[in-house]
Amino acid sequence: MTSGQLRAGKLPASLLRELLRSEEQLPPEVRLGPALGEDACAIEVPGGVLVAATDPITLTSSALGSYAVVINANDVAVMGVRPRWFLATVLLPEGTREEEVRELFRETRWALREIGATLVGGHTEVTSAVTQPIVVGQMLGLRQDGHFVQTGGVAPGDAVLQIGPAPVEAAVVLAEEAASQLGRLPDELLTRARASLRDPGISIVEPALRAAELGASALHDPTEGGLAAGLHELAEASGAALCVDAEAVLWFEPGRAVCEALGADPWGALASGTLLAAFPAARVEDVRGQLEADGYPARRIAEAASGSGVVLADGRALPHFERDEVARVLASTGRAS
Repeated sequence: MTSGQLRAGKLPASLLRELLRSEEQLPPEVRLGPALGEDACAIEVPGGVLVAATDPITLTSSALGSYAVVINANDVAVMGVRPRWFLATVLLPEGTREEEVRELFRETRWALREIGATLVGGHTEVTSAVTQPIVVGQMLGLRQDGHFVQTGGVAPGDAVLQIGPAPVEAAVVLAEEAASQLGRLPDELLTRARASLRDPGISIVEPALRAAELGASALHDPTEGGLAAGLHELAEASGAALCVDAEAVLWFEPGRAVCEALGADPWGALASGTLLAAFPAARVEDVRGQLEADGYPARRIAEAASGSGVVLADGRALPHFERDEVARVLASTGRAS
């Protein structure tokens, strides 16, 4: 790879920070614009605050419609806003069969019913520009009271809860896309990994809305780059330092086992299905108890202080995965670029 050439995955944080920097002042109705670590934007409209998010699904073509809905719904929900309206740009490779498109739309509508949102528009085409189906989703929601939660709301003295285990998304993607390399793992574990899109699932819509209701100062949805990237994004967006207790992390064991069998670090693997939520330390145990009583497993995994960066309890820096471990593994097998 030549100097300056970009690898597959998220842009390096330094480059993205440069690209998002602008001397132009945002219009006054934009309450939250583009920023590193933020999951969506917030725009003031006559009926309240409109929250909008967009994300493509590129690492898998299995259950594509479900992924597109849930990943985008998560990004709206972590603002404390219920997802309501979905648009999708669907790009299909030449040779796609009609029944494949029907199945994609069936999956999409099923996922929308599950979260209570509606397909309201988009665009679909067959094009030689792609070699596998790609869905770029856009999800919107409206909060009438004007309140929303940012990623960058962590303050020194806050504690961070992990709600839901990681890496669930990595489990299902790798179990599907790298199945031929996982034969030595127990059948029961692989079955759980393949079923993890729905059990325990990658949606954090309801726990995010509940955490916002309980007064979360910040919410974030770790995705590419895994739990580690999510913690780094939370810290950077907030201008705070985090100290992480690795022993407290909630791991999804099939996901961890699949990652390790393929030489991937579970800290850096696709983590949709887990939520990071910050609360004042004095309240965090009470909040954790309420979340668990509601059926949302939660652990206190980090403490916030003045400064910057993310370290483990023993003082070592938590690795920052510029490229997701799932993308790296699939690229090495020729399944992704």
